[in-house]
Amino acid sequence: MKTHKEIYLGAQKLATSFDEVSGTEVKIEGETFYKIANYDAMRPFFMSIVSNSNHWMFLSSTGGLTAGRKNSNFALFPYYTDDKITESSETTGSKTVCLVTRSDQTSLWEPFSSKYEGVYNLSRNLYKNSYGNKVKFEEVNHDLGLTFSYEWNSSDKFGFVRKSALINNGSAAVSVQFIDGLQNLLPYGVEDALQNASSNLVDAYKKCELEASVGLGLFSLSAIIVDKAEPSEALRSNVAWSLGRPNATKLLSSKQLNAFRKGEWPTQEVDIKAERGAYMICDTVDLDAGASEHWSILADVNKGPVEIANLMAALERPEALKAEVAADVEEGSAHLVELVAASDGLQLTNDRLLNIRHFANTMFNIMRGGIFDDNYTIEKADFTNYIHKANIELFKRVGATLEGLDETFTLQTLKSIAADTTDADFKRLSYEYLPLKFSRRHGDPSRPWNKFSINTRNEVDGSKILDYQGNWRDIFQNWEALAHSYPEFMEGMIHKFLNATTFDGYNPYRVIKDGFDWETIEPDNPWSYIGYWGDHQIIYLLKFLEFIEEYYPGTLKEYFTQDHFVYANVPYRIKEYGDLLKDPKNTIDFDHEAEEAIQAKRAAWVLTAP
Repeated sequence: MKTHKEIYLGAQKLATSFDEVSGTEVKIEGETFYKIANYDAMRPFFMSIVSNSNHWMFLSSTGGLTAGRKNSNFALFPYYTDDKITESSETTGSKTVCLVTRSDQTSLWEPFSSKYEGVYNLSRNLYKNSYGNKVKFEEVNHDLGLTFSYEWNSSDKFGFVRKSALINNGSAAVSVQFIDGLQNLLPYGVEDALQNASSNLVDAYKKCELEASVGLGLFSLSAIIVDKAEPSEALRSNVAWSLGRPNATKLLSSKQLNAFRKGEWPTQEVDIKAERGAYMICDTVDLDAGASEHWSILADVNKGPVEIANLMAALERPEALKAEVAADVEEGSAHLVELVAASDGLQLTNDRLLNIRHFANTMFNIMRGGIFDDNYTIEKADFTNYIHKANIELFKRVGATLEGLDETFTLQTLKSIAADTTDADFKRLSYEYLPLKFSRRHGDPSRPWNKFSINTRNEVDGSKILDYQGNWRDIFQNWEALAHSYPEFMEGMIHKFLNATTFDGYNPYRVIKDGFDWETIEPDNPWSYIGYWGDHQIIYLLKFLEFIEEYYPGTLKEYFTQDHFVYANVPYRIKEYGDLLKDPKNTIDFDHEAEEAIQAKRAAWVLTAP
């Protein structure tokens, strides 16, 4: 039997906890969450927090995170790899410092910090809701009789929502001075490559401003960072603001944290330059036994002058704005459920955890491969734009046909038009058209060869975008499941597969709505490589062929007498047989002349676009 020694740090005896990790399903305000009790006893782990919109968040159980909108070039916190994010919890993301006064004694408490491990008897719990779009961190300080928690939500309209709560579990009143908020907020205009290569230079350009009348923090660059002798104004900002503590002191950096730890009250910051941005509120709360206080901090990216002016006007009505934020968060959850339900992701068995697991599997499947926008309904505007991008000459030829389409029509209507046309290009593109949305390339911070871009809406006018993109395997593996929910689109999936396949079977990396793209040679990049052999991809095609023969017997036979398909023109060339014998591990050449010719032809088409 093991014995445990008493350990002291100076004169302070360190608290030790040997509570076991456990997991259970719980209800919080009527919503189902999965609770991991004493999660800090586990090795740090990584989470992806999803939304129905274009948010992305990669979050460590230490509290470190990166998050943003659309892709890594619109980041709210630096886009780093898993290890750096996990280790950055003290400097990036949530930060809370409390001075707790009870019975004339003031105690320093920093929830979730590893700096004072063993000073207090603590319990830390982690909650994630069953939809995967909310996560809550909770620390119970048994010595001080207090609980602090923060929860990440997302709002399509307002960005990222961080909800904080402080609860007095004790039997006596307590006074708490606190600083709470977000550290290492990025300004708008910092791409991930620039942040990773030149983060210190980026810091020098940072400008943090506070609109004190409404408590709005603006995070921008003094100028767009370019090495050219030309003006380069930074006209957009990332933003942060708060609800629930109207009289709080606002901080735009972490510079005053150490002074606060020693009991000094901070002064409000309204203009901070060349420092890492932060948005924190400093306030005092008096809590009776059993009482609690709640507040929120919100942050978003890529806001222009008009959007900022509208937000300032909304902040003048904080109670109405608070209700609007709460409604938008819940509306986002409802839309996420609708997306998953459209791919048969709602399952009801006597095993609730299995139901939740099925929901998550389906959700990540459609995040990769996409989900159809409105069953078998097609929008004229999207289909017309698709033809225009695919082939400008064809777009001109079939202009009258496109113009005659209804604003919305069915897949059967499109198939009928395609069957009747004599234009082979229009027939091919019509058959392979797939009105998918919610898709993004496979990517996370620890996979440097993968990228993601969540294209759900137009950046200019906010209109809906239908788009899909993914590495070859990611797309077709996920469509394998999607085909069971939408069997009439199986023909489109088969056409997309075959039309993106090369003659010799050495295929491009990625399949996208507008075609495909391929890797080029990058001599200085150790992760650079080109293409895939198609032998291990044929299984996806075989699955589609099995499905369509099962659902629509005889369809395959019709393909053999029809000229529907093309080969992908990709600048990869298989070496001569003699060269293969000499070096069977080096079988492909990249055809630089063919690459230049393809790009020149594409550029010429773009220039002639109406």
